[in-house]
Amino acid sequence: MTASPERAHPVERAEPLRLPPQRHGWMATFWVLFGIVALGAMLAACAIYTAPALISDWQVRETAVPVAEARISDGKCSSKIAIHICDLTLTLRRPTGTVTRRVNYVFAGLHVGDFSVGPMADPARPDLITTDLGLERLWNRTITLVVIMGALAAAIFGALLSLVRNRRAASGAAG
Repeated sequence: MTASPERAHPVERAEPLRLPPQRHGWMATFWVLFGIVALGAMLAACAIYTAPALISDWQVRETAVPVAEARISDGKCSSKIAIHICDLTLTLRRPTGTVTRRVNYVFAGLHVGDFSVGPMADPARPDLITTDLGLERLWNRTITLVVIMGALAAAIFGALLSLVRNRRAASGAAG
């Protein structure tokens, strides 16, 4: 009986085999940094345009009532696969002056057709005018925003981490 080739000559491996890191030029670094800046801009846009309307809707969710004097002067919703983005301009005429507010809603779900929107406000805080659409989808908007912002932050962190690791590996291989 003969021994198998693996048993006849055992091979000892002290450490795993590794490929040398690819040389990343400045152009590759530029594109990674460009991507980080673009993702950072999207994260900032979420924080500046979408989060304030969401926070104020949480503040008035219990006390908001339909307001007949309010108008939606400019409204547009668009859908990208299952993500809906609505931009609305709300106007409420008060004896003390006119309150105008732009709101941005981002929420997920399958929907075909138009959205029905009615203005609502808290009588004690009319400056936080909102819509029934925003209040009905409050949890959906919150979860969608947290997921989107978390994914953007994770992508930025991952890109920075890979950039640092590749730079260290490249400098270690060169030196």
